[in-house]
Amino acid sequence: MGTIYLENLRFHAFHGVVEQERIVGNDYILNVSVQYPLEAACDSDDVNDTLNYASLADVIKEEMSIPSNLLEHVAQRIGKSIFIHFPLTESATIDIKKVAPPFSADCDGAGIRITMQSQIQVSKVNDL
Repeated sequence: MGTIYLENLRFHAFHGVVEQERIVGNDYILNVSVQYPLEAACDSDDVNDTLNYASLADVIKEEMSIPSNLLEHVAQRIGKSIFIHFPLTESATIDIKKVAPPFSADCDGAGIRITMQSQIQVSKVNDL
């Protein structure tokens, strides 16, 4: 098992509970890390044996393009989409930062971080 990660992905998107955010949008920075079996790729040197990070970026971009009120909802959608597109994923951590949140505070951003675990349960078959 290893980690595939994308760091500081930048998007302009239309998330937020304030109407103005849904009209003009905001800038977002995402960090995503995925626990994924890398052993085969380490041995084969073949991109087909790993999680292609360009494909991962495409999945994230697709979910970021769908407006939502809450970043929590966006992050959960991204996580679910990762598990669907890359079924060998064990867990995913999604960190979304809104660069200019609509409140009066001097900060570099506000955001959320969630970690999701795969819901696939491996069952043992007893020797008969």
